[in-house]
Amino acid sequence: MRNNLLVETCRQGWQALERNRLRSTLTMLGIVWGIASVVILLAYGQGLGSSIMSAFMGIGNNVVMLWPGQTSMQAGGQRAGRRVKYEYADIEAIREQVPIIKGVSAESDDSLGFKVGTRVISVMTKAIEMPYGAMRRLDVEQGRFFEESDFVEGRRVIIMGPEAAKKVFNGAQALGQSVGINGMQFEVVGLLRKKIQDSSNNCQDNNCAFMPFPVFNYVTNQRDPDMIVFAPISPEQNKMALAAVREVIARRHNFDPKDEKATPAWDTVEDGVEMRTFTMALNIILGLIGALTLGVGGVGVMNIMLVSVTERTREIGLRKALGARPRHILTQFLAEALVLTFIGGIIGMLLAVAIGYAIPPMPLYSEFYETANNEGDIFLRASGVVMAISFLILSVVGIFSGFWPALKAARLNPIEALRYE
Repeated sequence: MRNNLLVETCRQGWQALERNRLRSTLTMLGIVWGIASVVILLAYGQGLGSSIMSAFMGIGNNVVMLWPGQTSMQAGGQRAGRRVKYEYADIEAIREQVPIIKGVSAESDDSLGFKVGTRVISVMTKAIEMPYGAMRRLDVEQGRFFEESDFVEGRRVIIMGPEAAKKVFNGAQALGQSVGINGMQFEVVGLLRKKIQDSSNNCQDNNCAFMPFPVFNYVTNQRDPDMIVFAPISPEQNKMALAAVREVIARRHNFDPKDEKATPAWDTVEDGVEMRTFTMALNIILGLIGALTLGVGGVGVMNIMLVSVTERTREIGLRKALGARPRHILTQFLAEALVLTFIGGIIGMLLAVAIGYAIPPMPLYSEFYETANNEGDIFLRASGVVMAISFLILSVVGIFSGFWPALKAARLNPIEALRYE
């Protein structure tokens, strides 16, 4: 019964709008443009935020990096200002004593000379362990990643970023080729997929080479790591995991675990939260700008509905005289405003979707990285979330625009309304 009443109310609202087609159409244009602006701005904000987050996450999947620092607090009879130097045994201790991390790896960085023929090219080389690849998102496009046997048997193998390989081999095929490093021959077993990365430590992965940690130690005569890289089992446990790792290192090196300067950290999980907050704030600002534009269309709806109330004053009086209650009048005029708003809104949303597909992807990072599949571009593709938020804003504007005229109509005195000329 209620559904039939709603359908009948909307039908009557549509009939009332049809009486003044030109006026209704012109009023709807404001709604069409307003909701199209909302959808396009929200889609742009979402596309921009997604592109920024993708570039930021190029550093890795929720990783935390620790460097050796200098103590700033006295502990265990040791003076402040003492330098901390990591040992490989720290990695083993962390692996055994911190269960809330899913991976930990030693890392050492050095610029090594890569010799091909008579050419020697300096390349930043990172010594890593097996878990490092998954944590840092080192995706191999050609060849393979390191295997456990590479570390156990001390194989002289390297993996290269695409830009590093291009520089070393002068654009020629690098996979399977040999390169001389410190008088020893290494085989290139893998080439990384080019990725967008707007943050790095020492060098971007596209420009680096990677070597098994034990082999790097043999080549450079360096046993201990320059830094420690780990990933918590869940992003929510990043602070707890960092505190636990610091406690293990502090216990081994005899300093206060609360002394953050002794082990400076880069917590990409925390930075990721800040980036998401920034993109959310950007979307809110763009949504508000679009809502203000839509609000102008809403003012037009309100104005037309007030004119309609004035023109139909005698009709309202007649309905009340025949027994119509104020809520019936209120519902009728509110339905007319909502029908006008939602028809314009649907047309505006369809227009925004068409515009989004018509506008080509806007390069944000891809023009610098030249990646395939438009990675790093901003797409104006309205997602389901964007459409839902836009519809919610449209509903608020429609109700606000129609409520005051409907309330004015509902409060009319029937006797005075019948006398209105």
